[in-house]
Amino acid sequence: MILILALSIGVVAGLRAMIAPAAISWAVHSRLVGLDGSWLAFLGWRYTPWVFTALALAELVTDQLPATPSRKVPVQFATRLIMGGLSGAAIGAGGGMLFAGLAAGIAGAVIGTYGGATARSALARVFGADRPAALIEDAVAVGGAALIAVPL
Repeated sequence: MILILALSIGVVAGLRAMIAPAAISWAVHSRLVGLDGSWLAFLGWRYTPWVFTALALAELVTDQLPATPSRKVPVQFATRLIMGGLSGAAIGAGGGMLFAGLAAGIAGAVIGTYGGATARSALARVFGADRPAALIEDAVAVGGAALIAVPL
């Protein structure tokens, strides 16, 4: 179950890079995930959830801008892999499977990046505009993150 959750939070990171660490950071801060004594303990520090939440909100806004680059360009793609890996590692570490969680989070980020881009393009064609597709993707990322982080 831990690896499924780590893979799933990676998919969320592939959709929206900062939503995943924001959700996991709140879970760690709320003591739903125990990372005390690990190098990932910073996720539960007092201000870390707020910083990731601010970054996630900024990402939700900037994603709507026409000048925002594709999620598949190297910097965007690498950010999604890093955030997916970080979030997956946190879930894995909470269950004693740090490296497996890291790998699952990265794999999920790849799936979310390419799958999300394909799904959004298809939805944009159906709607005849990108904005409704982007808002649906936002809702899936936020809802998915909540469903993953809350039961931890």
